[in-house]
Formats: sequence, structure tokens, C-alpha cells
Amino acid sequence: MTVHLHINSLDIEARSGKTLFDHAEEHGIQVPTSCLKQGKCRECLMEIVAGMNLLSDPAPEEAHLKDNFRLSCRTQVTGTSGTVKCHTMRRAALRIVDSGTGLPDSATIQQIDPAVTRVGNQIFLSGEPIAQSSEAIHGLAMDLGTTTVVLRLMDLETGQLVAGTSFENPQRFGGSDVMARIKYDSDHKGKLLQRVLLGYLSRAIESLPVDPTTIYEMTVAGNSTMRDLFFGLNVESIGQKPYRSLTEHEFLDHNRTTTSLAVQAKQLRLPIHPAARIYGLPLVSGHVGADAAACLLAIDMLTEDRLVAVMDIGTNTEVFLGNRNRILAASCPAGPAFEGGAIACGMPGLEGAIERVQIQPDGSFHNEVIGKVPAEGICGSGLVDLLSELVRTGQMNEMGRFRDRLDSLVLDPQQNVFLRESDVSELAQAKGANVAGIQIVMKEYGIQASDIDSFYLAGGFARHIDPAAARRIGLIPDLPDEKIKQLGNAAIEGATLALISQSRRHELERLVQSIKHVELETDPGFFEFFVEGCQFKQVG
Repeated sequence: MTVHLHINSLDIEARSGKTLFDHAEEHGIQVPTSCLKQGKCRECLMEIVAGMNLLSDPAPEEAHLKDNFRLSCRTQVTGTSGTVKCHTMRRAALRIVDSGTGLPDSATIQQIDPAVTRVGNQIFLSGEPIAQSSEAIHGLAMDLGTTTVVLRLMDLETGQLVAGTSFENPQRFGGSDVMARIKYDSDHKGKLLQRVLLGYLSRAIESLPVDPTTIYEMTVAGNSTMRDLFFGLNVESIGQKPYRSLTEHEFLDHNRTTTSLAVQAKQLRLPIHPAARIYGLPLVSGHVGADAAACLLAIDMLTEDRLVAVMDIGTNTEVFLGNRNRILAASCPAGPAFEGGAIACGMPGLEGAIERVQIQPDGSFHNEVIGKVPAEGICGSGLVDLLSELVRTGQMNEMGRFRDRLDSLVLDPQQNVFLRESDVSELAQAKGANVAGIQIVMKEYGIQASDIDSFYLAGGFARHIDPAAARRIGLIPDLPDEKIKQLGNAAIEGATLALISQSRRHELERLVQSIKHVELETDPGFFEFFVEGCQFKQVG
């Protein structure tokens, strides 16, 4: 009688009474911790995929966790036979997108003008002396996503990239979308979401190939909730109408001149220079946050004369439409379905995820799996492919109903990866929210989709989808290929521009204040657009 333990991609024969942490450590799997397995730092998270009944009951130190998350240092193997499948929050994130692609040439910087400068050995931050050093001076840009975190280390004297790293956002134990995390942060005292993230971030910074104390400024792009959680602000107001950050309320009340944030690194106990400034990019409005603002900086919207649209698809999709003369913005509460959340076999774009699907003439599925390993689930790009193929072959109608009254389809019988009709409903609603957003913004602007000169798809998920498949199911407008530009991670590009150029940063501060935020739910046609958008068909 044996318990098989599957941690990340490693199979281990488990020993009863031994913790998951000890098993991982013994086999070279790094699990974050800063309390030496005492259950105090709350960082050694693992998500249990299967076999929870073979593990010890939750310890008191795990009272803050829900669903399938456990602290690995408190969780022992207690069963005698079966399989436990789990993973750390530091899996090999092979599909985390850490750079932008297809950005306009005007977005590049010919001459850098960072806030951190040097005269002799004296280091200045916005003209104020903060340190003395003859070493290189560095800055850090961060795209803080709901699902993933991307860091970019820059040499502030040359403007050159030094190194980069990325990891899953460990705050997922608080929920897969921003509304769940707002509720979690409100219900649990002690800023647990912030503490865990800062612990992971500190280790990521320490792994970079420079002395962390040579980092004198850090810029942070993230949606309104992620940014404010990072800075330790109360996010309850973002979860309630009119869905505004405390900084936006204060700005509208004329108690601050910007929605951007700035604190010293020592306030967040990050291992960079204690006098370094951590700058949170400004918000646009409501859930249209600093990551969306960073996208506008990346595509150089301030000098754009053409009519362009930007769609950053995620758990909360942001839509922009316009040019330097007039910009409209909207936030679409899409939910996590297209990032693998709320889908029976859904998962992020990690090793083991089906990322491409084709239906063969005989009706069988041909799947491409990230890492070329046995499939564990299906990620967003695979879901878009699958839905498109089901529509193309007539196995699913426009309403999302399977042919022959089936309630599920099996993609991989050996690994038991399947799609339920109820999963299609989740995806339809996520798509419907996105479609309603772009349709209402176009109506407000007074244009048709065909009037758009360039349609930018931003974000990691959008970087890997097949535009033809996305068009077939109506996820994006039916525009010709030459108008569709897949940007990749435009948010990290924008955060980097804000880091190495004060003038670009100031431009962004001015730009966001000129944008009109369109409230989708108050539009009388929202429900009609949403219902139409839930159907799997091409849209104009």
C-alpha cells in the first residue's frame, strides 16, 4: 500500500507522517518560506489538485486558507494508499509573457531621463541625494497581474535590460478574480494577501544578478485592486459602486493631484535600497487600472492620430478606443474563465496545459501541450481553439450546445481532460462581457468596427490566441488580419517606460485624466449586447 505524491512534475513515493514541504525539500523542489517551516510566514503554499483525503486536517495556522490551498509545512501525508497531486506556487510558468511585441516605433525612447541620476558617487532621486555608490544604478519595473507577476531589471544609466523574472501570483489562495480578493482582504485581518506577495517578491528580487541595494526606484503597473493591495491600501471601495480606489475618491474630492502612489521601499520591507521610491502608476478610473494605463504608454497613445482600439483580455478586461484627441475606456467583468478559472479542466498556461486544439476529419482531437508532457488540463488559448473547432465542425451550435445532446466532450481519454457544456456557459458569459464592452464603447464613440485602423490585443492570454479562432467565436471583431496586432505584455513595457523616463511618466499622468470612463452597466443596451455576445458567432 503506497501513497504516490505528484508535486509539480515530479512523482514521489510518499512517507506517512511526513509533510509535503519535507517531501518537496528532499527532492529538490524549492518551496518559499521565511519562517523555517514554523507555519508563521504563510508563504509555503501548495494547491491540492487531488487526494486531499490522504492528507492531515488543516492546522490552526491554515485557518485563512480555503478551497484546495494548504500550507505545505503544516500538511502531512496520513493515508496509506492512493495519489496526491499538488503544486507549489512557483511552477515553471512557460507561457508567462514578459515582453511586448508589435509596438509602434514611436513608443521607443531615444534618450532616457530616469528619476534616479548620479553625480560622481552621489546618487540622486528626483534631485534629492539618497546614497553614495560607484556601482551601477538599477531600477525595477513590475507588471502585477491577477494571475502572474513579471519583473524587469533595468540599468538606469544606459536604459538597457539587465535581467527579468516572472512567477505565479501567490495571492490566488484569496480567489481567482479581483472581487474575490477584495472580499478576502476585507474578511481577513493582517493584510495576508500583501504579506504573502511581498515575501515572494523579495525572494524574486534577491535572485536577480545584482546587489538589490543598487535598485533605487521601482515602478508598479497593476489593475486597481492588485496595485492597491500591493501598497497595503484598503480595497473595499473598489468592490462597491462606483468601484473606485481610495486614491480615485481622494482625487475627485481634490485631496490629491494624481491617482499614482509613491512610498519608500523600507515601508514595504523590500530588499532594495531602503530610500528607493516605489511608484504605482496612475489609474484611469474604476477597475481600469494602472496596467491599462501602462498599455497606453506602451502604444504611445499620446501621439496617435489614427483610430485605435486596445483590448487587454483577462479576468477583468479593459477596452480603450480613440486617439490623442479623444479616448474612451471601459472595464468588462469577464471573470477568470479564459485564464482557466471556473473551468473543470482549466489551468493557467503552464507545463501540461493543452494550448492548441484541432479536430481531425475522423472527429478525434489533436492536442498540443505546453512542455510536450502528458496533459493536465487546458489553458485559455486551447479553449479558444477548441470552441472555434467545435463551431467549425458543427459539434457545437452558436448557443453553446453540444451535438447529440452530450453534456461533455473528452479531449484526452488517457489523462481525462474534458470540456463540459457547463464550462461552455462560463466561457460564453466571459465572452459576452468582453463583446458588450467593445460594442458599447464603439456605440458611444459613434463608429463601426470597420472604422478602426488598428486593433491591439494586449496581455499574455491574447498573445497566444489564434486571431482566426477568436474571430470565429466572436471574441474579437471580424477585422482583417492586417488590422489586428497582438502586443504581448504591453503593461510591462509601459511600466519600463515610466521607470526610465520621467517625461513619459508625466505624460501618462496627464493622459489618464483626459480619458472618459464608460459605465457599461448603465448603458440601456448592455443586456442586449451581452446576450448577443454570449453566442459563438462572428461579430462586426
